[in-house]
Amino acid sequence: MSGRLAGKIAIVVGAGQTPGDTIGNGRATAILFAREGAVVVCVDRLGDSAVETVAMIAEEGGDAIALAADATDEAACASVVEETAERFGRIDVLHNNVGIGTGDNTATRIESEAWDQIMEVNLKSAILPTKMALPIMREQRSGSIINISSVAAVCATPTVAYKASKAALNAYTQSLAIGNAKYGIRANVIMPGLMNTPMAIEGISAMTGVDKAKLIDTRDAMVPLGAKMGSAWDVAYAALYLASDESRFVTGVMLPVDGGQSARVG
Repeated sequence: MSGRLAGKIAIVVGAGQTPGDTIGNGRATAILFAREGAVVVCVDRLGDSAVETVAMIAEEGGDAIALAADATDEAACASVVEETAERFGRIDVLHNNVGIGTGDNTATRIESEAWDQIMEVNLKSAILPTKMALPIMREQRSGSIINISSVAAVCATPTVAYKASKAALNAYTQSLAIGNAKYGIRANVIMPGLMNTPMAIEGISAMTGVDKAKLIDTRDAMVPLGAKMGSAWDVAYAALYLASDESRFVTGVMLPVDGGQSARVG
């Protein structure tokens, strides 16, 4: 590879994944960052899954460590950042990739418990790691923060909690970008569209009872560009650009990676 992240220290929160037939966004991003020369701190609530990602990186000759942490727990996030800073002396990239939609429903059917859990996970999992990493990035006067949102934030969807959480994440990231530009820190959002990842396919299939092959066909047909869902690698390559110095003048951006789905808005 070309070494686009050579010498950088990157934390990927959500670097494990749901078991399935394909690779997830977090794992693909961690692997690609390592391929491009970064030392990657792979963080996941499920420590064994983070260890699997590290093993895949090591097989390719990359450099990574695994840390088990719940990204909605402030003390756990502080521990991840402290250990990373102690080991490596800096944090160049923070990639927040945790999100759920379990229990989501329409406006008249959403349960308060499901709403609270979705908002808690989808927002705190970005806000808390960022809160802990910012003092280090400010002191070094550089850093790239990448939050994974969704085109659901801007596109029509019948369910309400996931959409609201991702719209809030977009707004949070915009505020983060403006508030930290003077420190040389950039903050951007990636908005994936319909993706063929384990969380989407295995997760939705299990939740709805729809056969995976039928679900894939249905989702493929909804994508304007080539009538085919994207993969985790599409998200990972967008993240690579935002993590690298190539995007040094890019902050506060909400980047759709969606095969044109969001272009239908308006």
